[in-house]
Amino acid sequence: MLPALIATDVDGTLLDQHERVTPRTAAAVRAAVDAGVQFVLATGRPPRWIPPVVEQLGFAPMAVCANGAVIYDPATDRIVSARTLSVEALARLADIAARVIPGAGLAVERVGRSAHDAATPQFVNSPGYEHAWLNPDNTEVSLEDLLSAPAVKLLIRKAGAQSGDMAEALAPHVGSEGDLTYSTNNGLIEVLPSGLSKATGVAELAGPLGIAASDIITFGDMPNDIPMLQWAGLGVAMGNAHPEAKAAADEVTTPNTEDGLARVLERWWL
Repeated sequence: MLPALIATDVDGTLLDQHERVTPRTAAAVRAAVDAGVQFVLATGRPPRWIPPVVEQLGFAPMAVCANGAVIYDPATDRIVSARTLSVEALARLADIAARVIPGAGLAVERVGRSAHDAATPQFVNSPGYEHAWLNPDNTEVSLEDLLSAPAVKLLIRKAGAQSGDMAEALAPHVGSEGDLTYSTNNGLIEVLPSGLSKATGVAELAGPLGIAASDIITFGDMPNDIPMLQWAGLGVAMGNAHPEAKAAADEVTTPNTEDGLARVLERWWL
């Protein structure tokens, strides 16, 4: 197949271990884009964490953020669409988390009209929440305040736990309240509005362009990438990928530390 659209995860996939787009990967992506291929970022990151990636790429592709809940246009710094968990759903999910994962901290991602909308505190966490990674732009509030407004995702954090174990414990209780996923095995679960994934986000962008799933190639490394790896005409897992992501993919390339994404794109664009 000659792909018409490339959609890639960011961390552990497009970026190397130093969170850089290597020269080889940047050149492969640019060659594809110069040939007329659409390029989309599909990430668990919020919109405010997209600009550093755009700067390294040298152009501003559309971005599927928050694992499919948000479509963001970095060229105009505009939130194109956002789907949220309601206040009622957040309250029910918080109760489930407290019962099933005692001691877990909670946080939510919210979005406004732009990546850094000053009118909307975007990462809001409960007291004592321990971050799974460096996140200096959080706002600590009471649990009541945290649950007082719709959010594009709820984060359930238990330091020292394994994300896979947490997902297995939560799944029977969450049901249709939301969809569980995770992008790190470091004790962090993300809950999205039901029916959303990176695949639905990419499809939202591909549809108006007349591009079918069969003409799309996707890249990823973690369980939150599985829906788009399975949905696309060609789903490629990185050599460093989670075993479940590898099992879901059509093929496995080399790790992100060895330009695995570039090695695949170079089949068509050198």
